[in-house]
Amino acid sequence: MSSNISCVKENTSLLQAAKQMRVENVGSLPVCDDKGMIRGIVTDRDIVIRALAKDISLATLCCSDIMSTAPTTISPNVNIHQASLIFAAKQIRRLPVVENSKLVGMLSLGDIASKPVYIDEAGDALNAISINPVLR
Repeated sequence: MSSNISCVKENTSLLQAAKQMRVENVGSLPVCDDKGMIRGIVTDRDIVIRALAKDISLATLCCSDIMSTAPTTISPNVNIHQASLIFAAKQIRRLPVVENSKLVGMLSLGDIASKPVYIDEAGDALNAISINPVLR
């Protein structure tokens, strides 16, 4: 799990969010309120599919316009096996980690895959995601 994550606000422009993703070398950003509570998530794929592919300017849209609301989250107590099952079932690659309703980290499929002991878990989850892709 990555615990040093940054958020964007709902009114952050997509252009700014895309630049932030580039600088931070991430594929998603949680959308949080002033209290650190997660309101949604915006991914690089959301930007491409929900904005660019529809010829909508990134400068005119905010994160709230395209973000996925009510993202699937986990608590810090969820084990890797449970997280892998959630990745596969929900066909997602990132899970915000929430404690006491506040964002405390982000777990990605890559986090799991980078640990040799969990390589099978990551492979199984990625296989399930790849077999039955869902357009979001």
